[in-house]
Amino acid sequence: MKKYRTILIDADGTIFDFDACEREALRIALTKHGYMFNEDILSLYSGINLALWKRLERGEVDRQFVIYERFRKLFEELGIEDDGVSLEDYYQVILGMQHFYIEDAPEVLDYLHQKYDIYAVTNGITATQLSRFKGSGADKYMKRIFVSEETGFQKPRKEFFDYCFERIDNINLSETIIIGDSLTSDILGGNNAGIDTCWFNPGAAVNNTNAMVDIEIRKLRELMDIL
Repeated sequence: MKKYRTILIDADGTIFDFDACEREALRIALTKHGYMFNEDILSLYSGINLALWKRLERGEVDRQFVIYERFRKLFEELGIEDDGVSLEDYYQVILGMQHFYIEDAPEVLDYLHQKYDIYAVTNGITATQLSRFKGSGADKYMKRIFVSEETGFQKPRKEFFDYCFERIDNINLSETIIIGDSLTSDILGGNNAGIDTCWFNPGAAVNNTNAMVDIEIRKLRELMDIL
């Protein structure tokens, strides 16, 4: 196996169970504001949110648009007269408190931390993501946490990774690998950055994209045998 010194690792869907975090934050936020929460509303919101983040990945919209459009559109779909701004602001705070781990994540991070320099690379809102890392204790495994809002660019943009590499001492791209669950964000981003890629694919999805995968795993624990 190739020798690595530096690991870049995604947050949502790789370290944290974002579906569980999103569900709980949405339940609390909607309930607090006097709105109904159920699985249909969760599904509707998740679809709207995912579509907007994909548009951001493609450079079609900016982050501010994504953040404040998702609840506006949700309320529009539900026939609710509310622009969603106050709900969004509250939701961000609550989301920052949610940090359900992916199975085996703490054990795997502890193992990797002893052998490699680990940097988190995540799209999202800086305050929200830093809050989740701190609240979960995952921050102690990271040399630094890079969030797209801070960098000014979104994964998979090469500029996102350029920003990170400029702030990592003695970075050697041939000894660097990115681990993540998203083909279009993490793996394609690794391709754009010129580093090796490890696709965390617990659902055995088919790669029907142009992203090139060097290593594929189903469970995070496999990293303890591979790396």
